[in-house]
Amino acid sequence: MIFGFMTIKKLFKYIAYFLLSVVLIVNLFIVLSGRYYLYSGIAKTYLIGKMGPGIYDLDVFPVNKISKSTSPKKLQVRQPNISLTSQEESYLNAIDTRAFLIFQDDTLLHEQYWGPHAINEVSNSFSASKTVIGLLIGIAIEEGKIPSVDEPVSTFIPEFETNGRAHLTIRHLLTMSAGFDWQESGKNPLSEAAEGYYGSDLYGLVTRLRIIETPGKKFHYQSGNSQLLGFIIEKATGQTLTAYMQEKIWQPIGASQDAFWSLDKEGGDEKAFCCLYATARDFARLGLLMLHNGMVNGVQIISSSFLSQMIETPRMETDDAVTNMRYGWHIWVYKNQNKPVHYFRGLKGQYIIILPHLNRVIVRLGEKRGAHFKMPSTASDNKLKISNNEEKLGHTIDLFEYLKIADRIVTARDI
Repeated sequence: MIFGFMTIKKLFKYIAYFLLSVVLIVNLFIVLSGRYYLYSGIAKTYLIGKMGPGIYDLDVFPVNKISKSTSPKKLQVRQPNISLTSQEESYLNAIDTRAFLIFQDDTLLHEQYWGPHAINEVSNSFSASKTVIGLLIGIAIEEGKIPSVDEPVSTFIPEFETNGRAHLTIRHLLTMSAGFDWQESGKNPLSEAAEGYYGSDLYGLVTRLRIIETPGKKFHYQSGNSQLLGFIIEKATGQTLTAYMQEKIWQPIGASQDAFWSLDKEGGDEKAFCCLYATARDFARLGLLMLHNGMVNGVQIISSSFLSQMIETPRMETDDAVTNMRYGWHIWVYKNQNKPVHYFRGLKGQYIIILPHLNRVIVRLGEKRGAHFKMPSTASDNKLKISNNEEKLGHTIDLFEYLKIADRIVTARDI
C-alpha cells in the first residue's frame, strides 16, 4: 500500500515536472521568436476550453459597433418552411450548420436555425468580410476618394514605397495576387493569419510584408491583402472601417440589427480580413444588394460597373495548375457551366451565395466547412468531364450541396 502510494506520488511529480518544462519551453520560444501574440491566442483558446477560433468569439476581442439602420428594411417572408429531407438534415447537422436561409425573388422562403443560434444571434463572418471590403473599395472609387484599382498601394500606405513594393497596386490586392510572404493557415499558430487574428498590431504586421512573387501573376489567397485594403479605405476616406461601412452599406441596406467588427486591441484597428459579426438575415441583405447590382430601393449604393468587374475572374495561374476560374475582386466565383454563382466565403462555412440566373440568395452559417473539391480520377480521359470539373476546383464540396438543397426546396414550394 505504501509502495503504491509512493509510486503514484512519483508519477504526479514527474507529470508536474513535465508540464513545468513544457511551460518553460513555450515561454522561451515565444520570447526568443518575438511571437507575443501566442500568449493572447493561448488565453483565448486553450485556457477557456477551446481549440481555436469560433463563430461566437464576439466577447473575446474588443469591437466597434455598426449601428442598425434607422429605417430597417422589412423582409418579405413566406411561411411555413418546406421541411428538409432526412438526408439533408443529416448532412447539415454533420457539418454543424447553425443557419440556413433561402431567398427566392426577394422573398424568404426557408429559414432554419440549429443549436444555440437564433434569428437575432450574431456570429463571425470570418473571411466572408473580405467581400465587404471589396464592396467598400468600389464605393470609395465611385466617390473619387480612390482614383482607380490601379493606384499604387504606396499612395495610401507610405511604407510600401520601400523594399521594391512601390509597383504594387490595389488591383493586385483585390485579386489576391500580391505575392506576399504571408502564410495563410487556420490551424498553424505560427502563421501570419494566426498573428492577425490574435495579435495586437495589424498595421505593423501587414506593412512589414515582403513581396516574394511577381504581383499579378498568380492567385494566392492571403488575408494580408484584405487587411491592407482595409487600411487603404481608412486612409482614403478619413473614416474608420466601421464608420464607412455603417454609412455606405449597413444603413442603406436597412440592416435590422447592430453588427460588430473585431479589433486588434481596444481602440485599435478592425480585422478587415475577417470578424464581421451580424445576423443571418442581415448577411442575406448583403447578398440581395449584390443580386440587385448594387441597388436598394431604387438607389444605387455601389456602382454596377464596378460589380460587373468584381465578378470577373482575372487570368492568372493557380496552385492547381489551371487558369483562375474561381476568384474575382475579393469574391468567389463558381462558373457553373455559364450560369455563374458568386459568393462570400468564411473559414468555418460562412456563405452568402448569389445566383443571378435564378434570382436567388442563400445564406449558410456554421462551425464547419466541406473539403475542397478534387478532380476525380475518372475524369482524366474525358475532355468534357475535365472542363466541367476544372470549374469546381478551388470551391468546397458543401457549396454544391447548398445549391442542390435550395433547388429542391424552391421547386417543392412552387408545386
